[in-house]
Amino acid sequence: MLPVLLISIDNNVLSFAIPSLSRALAPSGTQLLWIVDIYALVLAGLLVPMGSLGDRIGRRRVLMIGSVGFGVMSLVAAFAPSASMLILARALMGVFGAMLMPATLSLIRNIFTVPSQRRVAVAIWAAGFSGGAALGPIVGGVLLENYWWGSVFLLSIPVLLPLLVFGPILLPESKDPSPGAVDVPGVVLVMGAMLSITYGIKSFASDGAAHGLPFILLGLVLGTLFVRRQLSREKPMLDVRLFRNPVFTGSISANLLSLFAMVGFIFFLSQHLQLVVGQSPIEAGLTMLPGLVLTVITGLAVVPLVKHLRPAYVVAGGLLFNAAGYALVFFAGESVTVLQLVVAFLFLGVGVGAAETISNDLILASVPPSRAGSASAISETAYEIGSVLGTAVLGSILTAAYRNGVQVPAGLSAEQAESAGQTLGGAVDAAQALPPEQGSALLHSAQAAFDSGVSVTSLIGVVIMLVAAAGAGVLLRKAPAGH
Repeated sequence: MLPVLLISIDNNVLSFAIPSLSRALAPSGTQLLWIVDIYALVLAGLLVPMGSLGDRIGRRRVLMIGSVGFGVMSLVAAFAPSASMLILARALMGVFGAMLMPATLSLIRNIFTVPSQRRVAVAIWAAGFSGGAALGPIVGGVLLENYWWGSVFLLSIPVLLPLLVFGPILLPESKDPSPGAVDVPGVVLVMGAMLSITYGIKSFASDGAAHGLPFILLGLVLGTLFVRRQLSREKPMLDVRLFRNPVFTGSISANLLSLFAMVGFIFFLSQHLQLVVGQSPIEAGLTMLPGLVLTVITGLAVVPLVKHLRPAYVVAGGLLFNAAGYALVFFAGESVTVLQLVVAFLFLGVGVGAAETISNDLILASVPPSRAGSASAISETAYEIGSVLGTAVLGSILTAAYRNGVQVPAGLSAEQAESAGQTLGGAVDAAQALPPEQGSALLHSAQAAFDSGVSVTSLIGVVIMLVAAAGAGVLLRKAPAGH
């Protein structure tokens, strides 16, 4: 549970540091997205290779190496002097973070063989992610109000220390007695595919189709080559044949899109609360707390529910709750209130809690125990891809809408004008250097441009969640109640 908690805290706390980070390091809009995305991107691309490494040299050993490396790179990120250094540190955190994750779900699958026990274990596992999401903003808010932005990265240290102390004592070492050969070309292909697609999405949103589409197509080609390579190997690094099972495919899709909805929502919600409403980091964390707590409660509450209802109804219903949350923000428009945002986030809390718990259980239940490692790696990769795309897609569209809508007045230096035109945090900082009337006009223009972009992304969120709910209803229809 400690690695789960750590990864979740790190995924969510950074969103709250964006405003102060933007003021301190003055990143461009693209750099800001990379600061958020690069960690999850590298993590997702390396989950499968690191799982294979654990099979070879020992899962506990890889877990310990990852813990030490993650702690060291967290310190580097905390004291990064520039946006470029922070991006590099976050990328290396992704490398070591990938060593922490692959064992968690596969251990659950092999320890808990009784379906009802496994379902509770998965619910608690999912609650670890939501608990980290709830804990991160609160503790992060306290740190940001009293210390510099980099202090949020130091949260990993108290989580890692007990893992390093008790892990070697409590965790049994395990290896695959006959692992397949190291697939270096496969690692290169899967990393290249993810990097190209994500960069293409960013470029498409900010610079247009001519810049982004070639990278997206390159990523799709590399992904196709990766799949073909895995199908041709006797012992593939990633068993893509699992996707022939519609329940498995539907569960992976629901898993990915639930995280897409949650991370995309948090990306703009944390900025709106601090930079538009004017809340402090701790106030913003407390505002978001009910939705995050409800995610944990719902995840545990749906466990007995699937004894009587088909999982397809629960997962599809959760995705519809996500759609309702985005719809509330869309219809409220630029006049959205804090109360409406809290209610919308409560809808997402219910939706993500239900869809995440049941989809993860179905992922494990739909494969034999011997293939739990591949299923777990795919599930965790889907989790991270959802996190990446939530920011990459909705964040890039929001950034593009902001750039098109903000009006930067004269009287700023070239650096200040560029920063104000790139991000809301940059505009808030630049407004303080202007005379009151001009500063107020810039602030009003920037906030209006930001909220206008939020309306666009919310509509996209509604459409995606409705399509996902329909897909889950079809693909999961053969998953019976009680399984």
